[in-house]
Amino acid sequence: MNSKKALGNGLLLFTALIWGTAFVAQRSGMESIEPITFNAARMALSAILIGGLALIMRAKRRRNHEGCHEETIIAKINPEDGSERGSEAKPESLPEAISSKKAEVLSKDRPEKNAEVKTDTRTETANTVIGGVLCGVFLSVASIFQQMGLVYTTAGKAGFITAMYMLIVPILGFVLFKKKNTWLVWLAVVLGIVGMYLLCITGEFTLAYGDALVLVCAVTFSGHILCCDRFVRLGRPLEIAAIQFVTAAVVSWIAAFIAEEPTIAKLTSAAVPILYCGVMSGAIGYTLQIVAQKYTDPTIASLLMSMESVFAVLAGVIILNEQMTSRELAGCVVMFVAIVLVQIPVEKRKEMPSGKATEC
Repeated sequence: MNSKKALGNGLLLFTALIWGTAFVAQRSGMESIEPITFNAARMALSAILIGGLALIMRAKRRRNHEGCHEETIIAKINPEDGSERGSEAKPESLPEAISSKKAEVLSKDRPEKNAEVKTDTRTETANTVIGGVLCGVFLSVASIFQQMGLVYTTAGKAGFITAMYMLIVPILGFVLFKKKNTWLVWLAVVLGIVGMYLLCITGEFTLAYGDALVLVCAVTFSGHILCCDRFVRLGRPLEIAAIQFVTAAVVSWIAAFIAEEPTIAKLTSAAVPILYCGVMSGAIGYTLQIVAQKYTDPTIASLLMSMESVFAVLAGVIILNEQMTSRELAGCVVMFVAIVLVQIPVEKRKEMPSGKATEC
């Protein structure tokens, strides 16, 4: 496994840890505020934080680009080739020389190369905007349905059904993008689902109204993971995250004003859970997800992020002194085995010119 993929997997595990510990805040926030309003507030906070950071980084990148551009122009106007002309240039005449020769230098550059750079930049910007909007729509719908489902179902069932994106992601990836996975990854997915069942389902499993809402959440989260996987490789990850949160906040607020009655009093009463989820689960967690998915496979990413439920149970044991049953402990062990399996590299078979397969 290369270092970038290891880093991506590590960041996704850390993201699952953040989401797992934030689950308590999501549940407590429902005591004084409606689910869509809660989701809208946390997305708005995340949009402010990541949007501000993205603007700062964009301005910094532009300054660095302009600085490198000016250095290139200076080098072309006054090359350090040891000539007498370069050594006799007066420092005070340099700014005037830059302004007067700038157009001449640029005109001598290869026009086709400049056009190619501009096209690449425009394409990257377009992918950043499109990716951010699509990811934001998926994220807002998934979060709203998950939050609504938590009102009508148990946390355990919600956690298990949400984690079904472990199975949905590779299926959709194969159907839509012909993305294949090794047998070891499929085995890890199956083990992950078994582990989640042992961890979350303690009684008879039936699909009720709240469960159906969470199932919609699982399907939409699968779309979010695949969308992130596609656009983080074509655009700028941090700006995609910022646009994602802005889009999610707008969609959530529109839905909140249609279906609920948001008030300042409700927002104030749930300020602490909103603050925690907006900063930790939202701004940090989802941004790390987008950055990390640039270096790993979407199926493996979905399995790593499903560790959210395991960390939630462990956090309850460590922080709240809750007791873990033998069934839950077995579920955690199976999940950890699944996570270890996806870290094992499997050599892919390659076709030889004679048509015979060989190990590469």
